[in-house]
Amino acid sequence: MTDTELTAAASGTFAIGGDLTVNRLGFGSMQLPGPGVWGEPRDPEGAVRVLQRAVELGVNFIDTADSYGPVIAEQLIKKALHPYRDDLVIATKAGLTRQGPNIWTPVGRPAYLRQQAELSLRNLGLDTIDLFQLHRIDPEVPLEDQVGELKKLQDEGKIRHIGLSEVSVAEVEAAQKVASIVSVQNLYNVANRQSEELLDWSTAHGVGFIPWFPLATGKLSQPGGPLARLAEKTGATPSQLALAWLLRRSPVMLPIPGTSSVEHLEDNIAGASVELSDEDFAAIEAAV
Repeated sequence: MTDTELTAAASGTFAIGGDLTVNRLGFGSMQLPGPGVWGEPRDPEGAVRVLQRAVELGVNFIDTADSYGPVIAEQLIKKALHPYRDDLVIATKAGLTRQGPNIWTPVGRPAYLRQQAELSLRNLGLDTIDLFQLHRIDPEVPLEDQVGELKKLQDEGKIRHIGLSEVSVAEVEAAQKVASIVSVQNLYNVANRQSEELLDWSTAHGVGFIPWFPLATGKLSQPGGPLARLAEKTGATPSQLALAWLLRRSPVMLPIPGTSSVEHLEDNIAGASVELSDEDFAAIEAAV
């Protein structure tokens, strides 16, 4: 498959906030830092190459966070891609602090969120962050104070659009009273559909839905499972089929599969071109 055929553009487009049009298949940078999303990558130059290859293959939506590393992923993005293409949208997040590998603690105090936004601007080399997401709602801080600080940053021109992560419909609706919320990022994949209600709400309201761990397939891809059987029938991999299912599931779906391998990246991008028949889509839909 040539680069012309292997392209994220095959996933279609979505306008985040109504004015940032991106190819729906993006790239998530969580896997670029070291083990436990902590420290430098094992292969720093390889991580840079993955980012550059993603953009070469039509990815123009990259998701990151201040806590990935921490700061490592944002700095890798700047190293690999700055100065940025005009059509490249970089989304970052704040609200989770790190105390070691695989340890994540919510902090949503307004002063902290402002500090992290300022640091993300510096680490990414940006004047304005296209999409700034509250990584988690801090239960110790009123939601209106957390979103309100992001709204102040937006009014100052430091943030273009605001998103939320791991939220319920009720929480998004509460946040919408403080600021316009253009995206949500929740755990969602073919094997775990616990955020189905939020996805349906997002689809109805034109809010971008960014599923994290989008390619997790669980038992569905085991020998004899529905994805394994469909893979034999179509020639696509179970992960590509899971991605194709997500893209067809909703027009607001923005999957961001991440990897530290160019080979895996190219395999994921190929999933954008997989077209499911009505029968195959229904079979996957009914599998969980």
